Amino acid sequence: MFMEKMFPSNLAWMVCLLLASTCCQGSIGVNYGTVADNLPPPTEVAKFLLESTIINRVRLFDANPETLRAFAHTGVAVTITVPNEQIPLLTKLNFSQQWVKNNVLPFVPATDIIRILVGNEIISTANKLLILSLVPAMQTLHVVLVGFSLDNRIKVSTPHSLGILSTSTPPSTGKFRQGYDTHVIKPLLSFLRATDSPFMINPYPFFGFSRDTLDYALFRPNKGIIDENSKLVYTNMLDGQIDATYSATKRLGFDDVDIVIAETGWPSGGDQGQLGVDVESAAEYNRNLMRHVNSGDGTPLMPNRTFETYIFALFNENQKPGPAFERRFGLFQPDLRPVYDIGILRPTAKATVPSNPNPSPSPGVVGPGSPLPPQKGGKQYCIPKRGAKQEDLQKNIDYVCGLGLDCQPIQEGGECFLPDTVRAHAAYAMNAYYQASEKHDYDCDFAETGALTTMDPSYGRCNY
Repeated sequence: MFMEKMFPSNLAWMVCLLLASTCCQGSIGVNYGTVADNLPPPTEVAKFLLESTIINRVRLFDANPETLRAFAHTGVAVTITVPNEQIPLLTKLNFSQQWVKNNVLPFVPATDIIRILVGNEIISTANKLLILSLVPAMQTLHVVLVGFSLDNRIKVSTPHSLGILSTSTPPSTGKFRQGYDTHVIKPLLSFLRATDSPFMINPYPFFGFSRDTLDYALFRPNKGIIDENSKLVYTNMLDGQIDATYSATKRLGFDDVDIVIAETGWPSGGDQGQLGVDVESAAEYNRNLMRHVNSGDGTPLMPNRTFETYIFALFNENQKPGPAFERRFGLFQPDLRPVYDIGILRPTAKATVPSNPNPSPSPGVVGPGSPLPPQKGGKQYCIPKRGAKQEDLQKNIDYVCGLGLDCQPIQEGGECFLPDTVRAHAAYAMNAYYQASEKHDYDCDFAETGALTTMDPSYGRCNY
């Protein structure tokens, strides 16, 4: 009963957001679900994510062609999904070839498809045909990708609920359910290792907490829980869930297969009086989640690492079945207003306007009055002010690059070329000028089109 509560098998759908994947930064993505009748068109969603948020990785629950076209030339990494019911068909080479021809080839490389997920939480469905077809389907799909020379670009995996574990407490004793462990999961892990693909899980502390463990689930300060076998201390529930999975993979000899958090989240609303279901708790969980998986702290059993993580979900979806909270996992309302702020809006939406009372009339030219000293504290970045005209921003690009500063990253093929917009290129150029200067406020004035922020605008391989 406890396992069923803690690791539900019937939670579907999710959404995605990515920061850079480096030695000290993990990857945050968002699950883009569409079980609603009031969502904006995919082109509007893609533009919003690109221009207004730092999200540059999304997971789709299908391979909708309109959505895939919308993300073309954006640089957003896209994961697509084969529906559960098509898995038995996917074991046939001809069907897999046609599926790739219909759902992948028309869109790459313009759309950066990085992963194909074969179904969702298949083992938890208890459908024998789907379960027995899962690994053969993944193998066949991979063979097809090899045939099209796409196997290095696009990886194949499948997400699991934590209902696949028979034991999870304490984390060091984690193991897979008997029968599935050797007949399904071991061949699956062998495939993932051979193809350099991750083992993907859907951990939800939301479904495992009680009144006594709410702080533990929300990453709040708490006394922690000691794993009596390993003597390691756990200060949050997510780490325990991840490490239980790691222990299970290690038990089968596959502790070298990377683990990716395919979906996790917290609802902002539900039935009246439901414990921990409110905007504040949802914002706290997702904000702390982002900080934790990107911190480089890792988990007690996997220290000093980050985790590629996808938050569930992008939108509140008004047609999802189940309890009221199932329709309230979204980071954004359908009109693109944030349900709450967890720090994913681009600095242009939050930037602090420079306080220099005598802005210079042109880039780099000091106006009258005493220059303001650089602000003490954390590093600052110079970006376009919200509402700045495109033609003014283009002048800023021309000015900075004309000075001989390195603008190669925003040229075609450069690390910061995508998104290919004047505002994005201006952000890089204006900041390059500011960082090369003495970093006075007026060095980011740019004829009143620049603003300073302490939020790092870097993304992917584009470093500011």
